[in-house]
Order: sequence, then C-alpha cells, then structure tokens
Amino acid sequence: MYLLNALSLQMIGESEGMIKFQEIPAPSRDELRKLDSAIGHQDTANVLGVPMNRVNVLLRRGDKAIVAQLVGGRLPEGSTTLPI
Repeated sequence: MYLLNALSLQMIGESEGMIKFQEIPAPSRDELRKLDSAIGHQDTANVLGVPMNRVNVLLRRGDKAIVAQLVGGRLPEGSTTLPI
C-alpha cells in the first residue's frame, strides 16, 4: 500500500477502470511507517514521520493508497508538525 501526498490521473493505469475513494481514520505513525512512502516533499515527510521518496507511482487493479493531504495551503518551510 502506498502513502501519497497527492493523487493524479497519471497515476491510474490505462485500463484499470473504476477508482473507489474512502475516508479512513488517521493512521498512527507506526502504521504510516509500514506503507510504501511516495511522499515527494520533505516537510510533508517530516510531519508524517516517514522518509521522503520522490517516485512515480502507477496504480494497478487491486493496489491501495492512502493520500495524506493538508487542507489550507502549504506547510511552512522546515515544518515538523501540523499548524494548529
């Protein structure tokens, strides 16, 4: 399972069909560390406690991903926690 900081239509395989979105409770840091990080921004990786790993992801049938997305703009540079 992938951990993403964004989802793009480019990440969906050509003939993969339907995508299902489901809101889930926020995973713990321990749970996040077990995922395949595809977090491409260092500050986001710092806040989540996972390694930054700027890679291209192509989701295929049966793949799952968690998208960790901050609502309300970018994190301040050097962030290690979420703003209150």
